[in-house]
Amino acid sequence: MKADPLKTGFAERLSAQAEARKALVARLKPKPTIQAADLEPREVIRQRELEAVRAARAQAKEEARLAAEAAELAALEAKRGDRKERKALTKAEQKAKRDAKYAARKAKSR
Repeated sequence: MKADPLKTGFAERLSAQAEARKALVARLKPKPTIQAADLEPREVIRQRELEAVRAARAQAKEEARLAAEAAELAALEAKRGDRKERKALTKAEQKAKRDAKYAARKAKSR
């Protein structure tokens, strides 16, 4: 006579419970991740990106410095040009005054 599958013994139920618990624990355990060998670590990628950003910032800073320097030189040249122009005008005015005095003296002596 075969044993009735619905009538199981206490030991069988305990072993079935232990197997079910093992299966549940195995399902909850973290699975090992598979990594491709040719991928770069995140650290290396971040470092490369950081270096690129720093290089771009340094280049922008240098360009801004050069632009400011060029603007300063242009302002200085304009200032010098204005000064030269004023000096030339004052020299011309002085010469005109001298010529007027000379002409006045000449007119008096005649």
